[in-house]
Amino acid sequence: MSFLWYTLIDKNSQIEQGDFIPECPIIVPPPSFNIGEEPEVEVKLIDSIILSQSCDLVNNNIDIVLVCPNYSLKTFLDSLPGEQAVNKKVRNKVIENLRKGFMPGYHLLNRFERQLDDYQVVDFRNVYGIHIDALKNICLSLADRVRLLPPYREHLSQAFARYFMRDGLPEDIKIEGY
Repeated sequence: MSFLWYTLIDKNSQIEQGDFIPECPIIVPPPSFNIGEEPEVEVKLIDSIILSQSCDLVNNNIDIVLVCPNYSLKTFLDSLPGEQAVNKKVRNKVIENLRKGFMPGYHLLNRFERQLDDYQVVDFRNVYGIHIDALKNICLSLADRVRLLPPYREHLSQAFARYFMRDGLPEDIKIEGY
């Protein structure tokens, strides 16, 4: 049995978890500012995927929608530091670690020949919020958009949850005399 990873939806479709939003405007706050002063913010356009739950989006239970950046696998690999970006053996190891879910800050998605010409890497380390009304307007301006389908959407959501539920312990277990 084969499961489709994606579908194309039109601009009038409901916004749901797993929808890709190209060039989504996000606000990057400054590293510091003083209370009472108006901070200077940066607006960046990122290719993103919606991570807020579909039930909250469809039922209008939230004002701010969570999105994370997504990159082509090639872009992700090219951005690796130093020698990692050009060493084929290292790049293959990174791809395998992404595929197996061993890099919890990232999640690998399949390619979609009709719209996404490469595999996609979702970056959980950077989470942004966009007002739902702004997002709806952006979606209306798109001819169509890509939607990740079940069970891959749930797999993405589970990977996101695993990344955010990590606990850092003050001291690890030291096994002695075993």
